[in-house]
Amino acid sequence: MTTAKDIMHPGARWLPQHETLDRAAQLMRDENVGALPIADENERLCGILTDRDIVVGCVAEGRDPARVTAGDMAKGTPRWIDANADVSEVLTMMKDHQIRRLPVIENKRLVGMISEADLARHLSDRQVAEFAERVYAP
Repeated sequence: MTTAKDIMHPGARWLPQHETLDRAAQLMRDENVGALPIADENERLCGILTDRDIVVGCVAEGRDPARVTAGDMAKGTPRWIDANADVSEVLTMMKDHQIRRLPVIENKRLVGMISEADLARHLSDRQVAEFAERVYAP
């Protein structure tokens, strides 16, 4: 059985909800990632911040990224998957919620992230095509 832990990108980092978006952008640059999980003071997932969120939800609105926090941008119900979940559960979660990045949690700790690139590297062409059709369909 292939698990979420088998296909994830290990070493993902939390972004504390009090961090500003300019700091988040710097961390994304330094880590070469396009998204960071947002954690509350207890290191519980409270959202995911993407580079697009910073541009569209802050900069394009004329807001100052040095004053807006990651917590200000956290919206909706955060989705995550257990490290031992089967890859079919990963696909179902991502397809059903039309999400492109999924935090992987083990023993209540962030251990990695699964992105579209991870899916492309580890899944069959059929599985990738089905995922793309479900996530990107209008």
